[in-house]
Amino acid sequence: MEGKLDFPLHGPSLNIVRKCGPGLSDILQSKFGCVAIFEAVDFERDVNFSQYKKPKVVPEKRFAVKLKTGVEVSVWKADLTDFKVDAVVNAANSDLQHYGGLALALSEAGGPQIQRESDDYIKRNVCLATGEAIIGSAGLLPCKNIIHAVGPQLSKFSTKSDVARAEPLLKKAIRSILDIVQKNSLKSVAIPAISSGLFNYPLSECANTIVSTVKHYYENVSRRSHLPEEIFLVNHDDPSVNEMMRACHQILAQSSSKTYSQAAAPKTSAHTVQLGNVRLILRRGKIEEQQTDVIVNTASSDQNLRVGEISKALLEKAGNEMQKEIYSAKKDGHIIVTKAYSLKCKEVYHTFCTTKGNYAAEQILFTSVSECLWMTAARQHKSIAFPAIGTGNLGFSKKEVAHIMSDAVADFAQKYPQMIEVHFVIFPSDNSTFKVFEEQMRSCQRNASQSNFTQALEHRADFHESKRPTPQISLTGDSDETVREAERWLSRLLKSSKVTICNNFILHFGEEEYQQLSRLTKNGVSIDESFDRGRAEITVKGSSPEDVVVVGLQVEAALLNVQREFVREEESAMCLMSTKGVSFDRRMVDSHRAAFSDRSPHFEKEGLRMVKLEQVENNSLEMLFDLKKRQLNCFGSLRMFQLIPAQFREMVNRTGFHAEYAPPTDPAYGEGIYFASTVRKAMEVWKERNEEYLYFVEAEVLTGESTLGKPGLVLPPNKLTDPQRLYDSVNGGHDISVIFSGYQALPKYIITCKSQSESSHL
Repeated sequence: MEGKLDFPLHGPSLNIVRKCGPGLSDILQSKFGCVAIFEAVDFERDVNFSQYKKPKVVPEKRFAVKLKTGVEVSVWKADLTDFKVDAVVNAANSDLQHYGGLALALSEAGGPQIQRESDDYIKRNVCLATGEAIIGSAGLLPCKNIIHAVGPQLSKFSTKSDVARAEPLLKKAIRSILDIVQKNSLKSVAIPAISSGLFNYPLSECANTIVSTVKHYYENVSRRSHLPEEIFLVNHDDPSVNEMMRACHQILAQSSSKTYSQAAAPKTSAHTVQLGNVRLILRRGKIEEQQTDVIVNTASSDQNLRVGEISKALLEKAGNEMQKEIYSAKKDGHIIVTKAYSLKCKEVYHTFCTTKGNYAAEQILFTSVSECLWMTAARQHKSIAFPAIGTGNLGFSKKEVAHIMSDAVADFAQKYPQMIEVHFVIFPSDNSTFKVFEEQMRSCQRNASQSNFTQALEHRADFHESKRPTPQISLTGDSDETVREAERWLSRLLKSSKVTICNNFILHFGEEEYQQLSRLTKNGVSIDESFDRGRAEITVKGSSPEDVVVVGLQVEAALLNVQREFVREEESAMCLMSTKGVSFDRRMVDSHRAAFSDRSPHFEKEGLRMVKLEQVENNSLEMLFDLKKRQLNCFGSLRMFQLIPAQFREMVNRTGFHAEYAPPTDPAYGEGIYFASTVRKAMEVWKERNEEYLYFVEAEVLTGESTLGKPGLVLPPNKLTDPQRLYDSVNGGHDISVIFSGYQALPKYIITCKSQSESSHL
């Protein structure tokens, strides 16, 4: 069952979340699989959680259009510090002190020459006025020049009239940039969303102003003037990229020649609206042919997939195994989740709505769409396809369905902080339904264009009689235990005066991460790193608890980036070794099945209650395990256990076992990967500190020829009988085994347990 919980914010906890909410959202999703929705929180743009502290991305062209003068305007998701172009634009302040956001990233990547030239300019001219721009050397950046431009700065609580007064200054800054391009005969320039970050200019209005200014400039340029080949609108974060795409579609695409994304678009009719971080797409097509992560089905109440046109189409494509699964599956709210089988998606969400005229039919339809969206988010999918639910046997009018479904998406978009695509798929020949949805999309587009959609909820504050919502974090996860774990961790963290992070991925920190840690040691905050008995630890201390927690979260964010890179590299290596490709899944095992009931007593003996049993399915790990078995000439395996932190469940599922995931409390037998033969021994090897939930991995382990281990071993020792060969593993007696290759163990089940002693205290 999906879990939901509201976490109220006030005082210091609210201040902390204001400073690092987006980074905290990413941490909660990665650690616990929970989606965090922040309500009534005005975020600050903290430098260390800004877009330019995230890992560099491969440059990706999202949109391009050619103006009538021949200048191409394109939208890119890319890192400006690594973008090959004649000139990149820096969003500078009037003092040209590059100490935050993009300015800091460009200055650090370009070397000391950039700040030195800026200081020389300020000595001569006192400041660079708002709306002005200058050109300088690019230093070590992979471009020829850097253009420093000063956009207008607004307060965090700016009004519409404040934005209106600032707009001419942003236009002036863009014209100043384009004047420099002309005077210096530059072929190309990369412009970010100036003023939208630390300077608090609303992102949607920023995109509109930049795009319209570029359009007006080149519509009115002299024929004798130099024209660049391309204007790149470049940002690292998806919200900025998507707003630039939207603005270009609205302002440029209508009157300009087709290129790139327009020419590459499918021939079928499609309409796109950007609602915050949600990209809503209307298209013609067959629902059973969609290649989104999730396909939604509208099923009959008796779960018979042969009833209803959509169900029948999906069943015919997927195969009868889907029908068998849906009969045995449990309903979660208004949804049953099944495998995709022969469909091209990852999962199918079967919804069960009621006929128009029945009690609360409209609300049930709205809730069903919402639950599908939140479940997609909780399971970390990136796209979902809906048919026009309710226009058939349920008796809703097409207009009602279009309105209810789009309202559900809009409500979701106001709360969900990450990128996701939502597709409304209309059968190709159903022209009347498509036209109704098309009109509803236009209405959505108008609403989104009138103001910055992501701030829509905040506009309620304009009405003095309306009470502002209470600041809180709404946590949603795939189960109650994940939400409870996230809430417990969050509660402890936000009350901390000292933050201690135990994570062996600290050992993977490189020069970039240590430079980042060095920058965080300010305002009386200290960061101490230690490595003792095989466990790495970072402790953050300081005089201000708020500063300590914020820095602690920044360290957690750095660790997440290191872990993601580790997983990418491991999966690439697995892909090279495997002939099957990398695919993985975790399937819930029903509590009535023998696999569940057979294991439960072993945990009950240790004061634990099994609350969830998930079967790990990873064909690449299975193949590599079999190869290792043949290599070791090992005919049998042992069933053993490992106790892991919550945040490494998904990583075990994807890449198998690594020493970093679960270092033992005492590495007495070497620096390898530890396993225990019993649940009791696992709890001794990994002594957890007052945790409500414990996560065990049951695995098949190839121990082969083993010998007694000792501290400090990084490989098994040589055999006495054959010094040219190593033992296959080491041990700590009959109940502890240590391997030094992750492929010698195959994860079979992830078992979530609740401490009975914890339960009695609740």
